[in-house]
Amino acid sequence: MSYRGGAPLMFSPSCPCTGTTLTKLIQPAVLTVLSEGPLHGYRIAKRLGDFHISKGRKPDPTGVYRTLKSMEHRELVSSSWDLAAGGPPKRLYRLTKSGRQCLAQWVLTLEEYQKAIEELLTAAKALVGTTRNVASRGKKTSQ
Repeated sequence: MSYRGGAPLMFSPSCPCTGTTLTKLIQPAVLTVLSEGPLHGYRIAKRLGDFHISKGRKPDPTGVYRTLKSMEHRELVSSSWDLAAGGPPKRLYRLTKSGRQCLAQWVLTLEEYQKAIEELLTAAKALVGTTRNVASRGKKTSQ
């Protein structure tokens, strides 16, 4: 952590150290959601917001639809118009066989990431102390 005059620098909410770049994991999250069954794009976005990785925020629907379109182009998902839902037609997305295989590969990749993150976290904690100490450094104490 950088210091200026002995005080810790405060980080903006968009700083990667706050976990905002975890949205890069949207593809395995979409594959996981669709492995439970077909869904409309709106429902996919809602389910993505339920994952802890989203920090309780619903993802940008435009980004979700862009991701779905890219995944459909790569044949990881397929879509069709759902005319039976009442109201205007909506796209219904399904996981393909290739999508299931991709999800299986993501599981292996995420397990490798998890091991690497655990190793990094152990090393970082040894250098800066416990997570609690790191979090308390940025807080002002009242005297």
